Amino acid sequence: MSDIDEQGARHVIKQTPVKGSDKVKVNFVLPKESTAGKVSVVGDFNGWDPFVHPLKPRSNGTKSVSVTLPVSQRFAFKYLDENGQWLDDDAAHEYVDNGAGGVNSVVLT
Repeated sequence: MSDIDEQGARHVIKQTPVKGSDKVKVNFVLPKESTAGKVSVVGDFNGWDPFVHPLKPRSNGTKSVSVTLPVSQRFAFKYLDENGQWLDDDAAHEYVDNGAGGVNSVVLT
């Protein structure tokens, strides 16, 4: 799925089946305009640990990381930048209340 936010920035969540398994590789991509500095994807799949899945800068200016997850599951997630700011994903399949006055993005595998 992909979407374009108010600034025209493209957010993308791409899924690719992992051959011979019941897993899918989920590629989380943020546009270059989304945030300066370091950012990680955190969620149910990594214990909300910002050191597990940092996004890496790409030659086209985007930042991305791939995470292998089991199929037919639902995972809440957010992005966390180096300044402690939480970012939602405009391409999320849905959103759920996070119990702290906001929402978490959700990816369905």
